[in-house]
Amino acid sequence: MTRAQQTISLGLLVSSLYLALYLQLIPLPSLIQQHIVPVVRLCPSPSPRASQFRPQLNVCNPQLPFWALVSFGALLLFRLGWGIMTFNNVPEAHRELMQEIDMAKADLRTMGVDVD
Repeated sequence: MTRAQQTISLGLLVSSLYLALYLQLIPLPSLIQQHIVPVVRLCPSPSPRASQFRPQLNVCNPQLPFWALVSFGALLLFRLGWGIMTFNNVPEAHRELMQEIDMAKADLRTMGVDVD
């Protein structure tokens, strides 16, 4: 399984879990279900008097999708940093790459190209 397939699988798993939470298929305490899970929820207006002068829909910021996005970005940054840190610790990949370079040079030499 490639990294792209792993990432897509993880994304589908997380989105399926979120959909199950949003549709209340997984029972949770009402505080979590009403204040953390929803993408958009109505907030109480600051004061009844303020809503008389400016009638508006008070929509709170999404909480769980925002933190999921931040966590996913942190995961991607960690994987990128880990890949950079362990880049030189793969001697078999280095040997394989050097063999492919030598094969390519030999192939180009047979075609009359100077590669040195």
